[in-house]
Amino acid sequence: MVPALARLPEIPDLVAREGYVVVHAPRQTGKTTTLLALAAELTASGRYAALRFSCEVGRAAGDGYGAAIRGILGRIRSNAEDALLPELRPPSWPDEPDDILLVEALRAWAKVCPRPLVLFFDEIDALRGESLISVLSQLRDGYSDRPRDFPASVALCGLRDVRDHKMASGGDGSRLGTSSPFNVKLESLRLGDFSLDDVTALYGQHTADTGQIFADGAVKHAFALTGGQPWLVNALAREVVEKIRVPLDTAITVDHLEESKERLILARATHLDSLAARLAEPRVRRIIGPVLAGDLLTVEPYDDDVSYLRDLGLITPSPPVRIANPIYREVIVRVLSSLVEENVTADPRSFVRPDGTFDFPKMLDEFAEWWIEHGEFLVSGGFYNEAAPQLVLMGYLQRVVNGGGYVEREYGVGAGRIDLHIRWPYSGPDGARHVQREALEMKTWPAGRPDPLRQGLRQLDRYLDRLGLDTGTLAIFDQRPDAPDIAERTAITTTTSPTSGRRIALLRG
Repeated sequence: MVPALARLPEIPDLVAREGYVVVHAPRQTGKTTTLLALAAELTASGRYAALRFSCEVGRAAGDGYGAAIRGILGRIRSNAEDALLPELRPPSWPDEPDDILLVEALRAWAKVCPRPLVLFFDEIDALRGESLISVLSQLRDGYSDRPRDFPASVALCGLRDVRDHKMASGGDGSRLGTSSPFNVKLESLRLGDFSLDDVTALYGQHTADTGQIFADGAVKHAFALTGGQPWLVNALAREVVEKIRVPLDTAITVDHLEESKERLILARATHLDSLAARLAEPRVRRIIGPVLAGDLLTVEPYDDDVSYLRDLGLITPSPPVRIANPIYREVIVRVLSSLVEENVTADPRSFVRPDGTFDFPKMLDEFAEWWIEHGEFLVSGGFYNEAAPQLVLMGYLQRVVNGGGYVEREYGVGAGRIDLHIRWPYSGPDGARHVQREALEMKTWPAGRPDPLRQGLRQLDRYLDRLGLDTGTLAIFDQRPDAPDIAERTAITTTTSPTSGRRIALLRG
């Protein structure tokens, strides 16, 4: 365990100031664990009666706010019986109309409780429409009576910051009489991802318990793969320890973590599956599409869609806009290119040479033939059309590399490119382990733009410098409406990079 209380250090001070706050974070980041620990610590201090409870019970109520509120009050009573001393528990709820039931119930509890009340409304996202409006409005109604006649401090906890609760309540802030549905909040707090120190401490506990060590660079690699996302940090290690079952007397290596990453992606574990399901949402497509293509984002300052994706954990918490971590990048591409993979009939074994290396030139030749036959159909669907050709090539490459090698992806936001680093492990004649490495950069040629060849060669040169490779491949897909027929324009040639003189394979499609 990473100490839960250290993850929201601001809460005790905000409670002391009788603050109403919002706590938000993506799924599976430890919100509930942290809230339970905070409530227990605040109550144990002897100063407060603090309680965490879930609003999930109100999900089925929809707009039936009376049922939703009665369900929430039922959870409050049940959780209070488990977590609070008898003298701190709520009295019988008053018999009031639905539209004032919550405010009057909390007022009655605050009046008889010998300590100030601190309430954590977990899973507030479960409420929708009139139910959400009623809960927020009644909390605002009682706010000015705190702390003697109403809870001293309240936290709304869920996936999203409070601005998105406005959308969940019907998308019209005027329905609440304010542009913010919770304008009494003092602060919005985001429960952050783990730091490298957190991951080091967490994995160090495994070593202390079992004696199994992590090889040099393994912990840093785990952090790099996950970006510190708590569910991924735990799932990656769990896969190594419980599924791959690396013996305790064997150090956990970077290769073990890479295998674990691949297994998680292929298994589409629940958390990753729920992330993938978001890709069909229009506001997600609006941001992820240009990111995949490497295009500039055309968004307004303080754009709600960017903030929404940050709240979901899909993109990094700070600019520039990037996919949050390599595992999410891989899941997104695998999901969006899955149709392509299903339609590739080439046998992956046919690309493995007798010496165990991967025949990259043969892969390019066969892809070019396949692109001529199927490319126009596959990019005409209109789904993530900004990056459709790149997704087709990545899907094809994933199909033929899958099981023997790895594809690492980088998106150059604003640079109009996607860079791929292909790693193919194999054994040499002496049995020694080797890794073949290939670099491929993908660009598109949209209408009204010049041929991106020179820019692509310069960008590829810099990428090859970084990887320490002498050769590479540049793929340019012509998306102009007046482009030549796909059979005429698709060809593989060789060119030379202008800055370093490297030999570059050029695929035009």
